[in-house]
Amino acid sequence: MGQQTKVLEKLNKNIEGIEVHFQHDFTKLSTIRLNSVGTLVIVKDKNSLCDLLKEFKNEKIEYKVLGQGANILLPEVLPWVVVQLKFDFDKSYLNEAHESYDLPASISLSVLSSHATKFGLSGWEVITGIPASLGGAIYMNAGTSLGEIGELISEVEYVDESGKIKTHKVEKNSFSYRKNNFLKKGDIVISAKLLHKGEDPKISKKIKSYLEKRNQSQPLNKFTCGCIFKNSTLGDISCRAGHYVDIIGMKGFTLGGVRVSHKHGNFLENFNGSNYPETMQLMKLLQKEMKLQYGVEFEFEVEH
Repeated sequence: MGQQTKVLEKLNKNIEGIEVHFQHDFTKLSTIRLNSVGTLVIVKDKNSLCDLLKEFKNEKIEYKVLGQGANILLPEVLPWVVVQLKFDFDKSYLNEAHESYDLPASISLSVLSSHATKFGLSGWEVITGIPASLGGAIYMNAGTSLGEIGELISEVEYVDESGKIKTHKVEKNSFSYRKNNFLKKGDIVISAKLLHKGEDPKISKKIKSYLEKRNQSQPLNKFTCGCIFKNSTLGDISCRAGHYVDIIGMKGFTLGGVRVSHKHGNFLENFNGSNYPETMQLMKLLQKEMKLQYGVEFEFEVEH
């Protein structure tokens, strides 16, 4: 038995509110469904999380937090421990509209999008169709062509790697394109305060229309991790990654069990039990070809 396993078994006994699962199959815990196995720690409240991260720091145990498993590629054997938050949340809180919302990081954006549709919350249309938890969306400032989630956040509560609870009041420079500028490595978002721009009956129609548009243009019913590349610029010209994959003729290009989507060039589809190595190989091939043919450097958006 390895030292890390011994430590985790001890923590499982001594910290109330956590569950440790060894040799856990992560295949269905990521949206792209790559074959993956590792150690999972489920945390049920923030005090347990604080205790856990203190011990992780003392024992030098590397970890990453996993929400709904979007925007991340998991290796076949995880070299780090996965932390997943499952805090209690009274769903009746969403039975009515509020001026502002105090929400746990583990709540799904699809739940919030449905709430916004029901009550016509202006501004919340920016999260339409994003397969992520609130915490994960804040971490990468997830967004659509309608805007970014950072526009809705006024305050973020998180636990740092030392197990201390901290609060960040959102400022002008707290977020930028597809990233936050205040969380450090090891910090885990536990809750956030969301605002909206008032109630507007037209928002419900706008959300439904945009979701239909995304369904038509993106492979939302396939095993993907969302967009592979961030969009880029060439001088003053905006360069959309999916468009460049399309014009170099690589839609549908297949490598093993993964392929470039026929529907949208910035998505990879795991159609036949793909794994991390071949998915990374295809991503790097796309990146290289776009650089060679058009001189545009596209940065990976997906965590890998």
